Amino acid sequence: MKLKNIIFSATFLLLPLILFTNCSQSSTAAKDAGKTTVKTAVTTTTATKTDTVINPVTYPPLNKKLYDSLMKKLAHGDTTGRWPVKNAPYPLPGAILPFKRVVAYYGNLYSKKMGILGELPPNEMLARLHEEVKNWQKADPSTPVQPALHYIAVVASGDPGKDGKYRHRMPFKQIDTVLYLAKKAHAIVFLDIQVSLSNIRAELPLLEKYIEMPQVHIGIDPEFSMKDGTLPGKKIGTFDASDINYVSDYLANVVRKYNLPPKIFIVHRFTRKMVTNYKNIKLHKEIQFVMNMDGWGEPDLKTGTYRNFIYPEPVQFTGFKLFYKNDIKKAPHHMLTPQEVLKYKPYPIYIQYQ
Repeated sequence: MKLKNIIFSATFLLLPLILFTNCSQSSTAAKDAGKTTVKTAVTTTTATKTDTVINPVTYPPLNKKLYDSLMKKLAHGDTTGRWPVKNAPYPLPGAILPFKRVVAYYGNLYSKKMGILGELPPNEMLARLHEEVKNWQKADPSTPVQPALHYIAVVASGDPGKDGKYRHRMPFKQIDTVLYLAKKAHAIVFLDIQVSLSNIRAELPLLEKYIEMPQVHIGIDPEFSMKDGTLPGKKIGTFDASDINYVSDYLANVVRKYNLPPKIFIVHRFTRKMVTNYKNIKLHKEIQFVMNMDGWGEPDLKTGTYRNFIYPEPVQFTGFKLFYKNDIKKAPHHMLTPQEVLKYKPYPIYIQYQ
């Protein structure tokens, strides 16, 4: 299996791996994502504060009985005692999970090769997302579906940049555009961080003006956390529970500071070493933690990854990533349907399309 071609401006050899990777992004995409002068069909949109900010809402108290029943439902009949996770805190009022399933489109507006979010013209992309929402609603009528846009806000790159950190921070006006598009689609937003040779403590606080918005949530990608100084793309990176706990603590503090509903926190994973010391990951009532199975390949391969790296190491919720192109590269050339994904144990409550 192959390590993914990420947003690199430099050419590198793909390394043989025992597991498949989470996306396919070309060197051209790296150049595009690293430029703040590139124009797309949506960068000229004027996004006002009214467009991008959802007014604060007073939420009713959490229905703990309903919450418990839905968590048991997500366990999908698991009898090992792993699922649902024991001793997890109840979330604050306004929690999205497990009351809704999130269906997200992933990518970057500067590149057509980093995911469906930037591949299609905005209106076409939103229309297609709406169709996927309907597909999931049909597959599981008992669980309402929340659409989302999952935008890569800090992008790993083959270009070292001015500070030599091999990552590019996307301009705020691009994030504003994503917020504008999300409001049109009644969607929430995820800002994803690929730290590369930087670190999560340097990158996350720069996004606080967005994190304080109730509709904005966070994702981090261990694959591009290169703690030993290896350039991104040469091998798979890693986050430790201590890194993840930093993000959780930070988000929890923002939630408390601005009196927000819980933040959903996504961590991508497709190997065991991408997340170390998972038992030390701390949960908070202010966040909802999702370990997202982020890998591409044929159905049997994806099933094995979910079974080996998501199911046996429970934290709180699970997610599942689907690739419109990479999942059909090899026989049987088939991307899993919602009905097929809903055969997994536990049920993924976050679904991401690239």
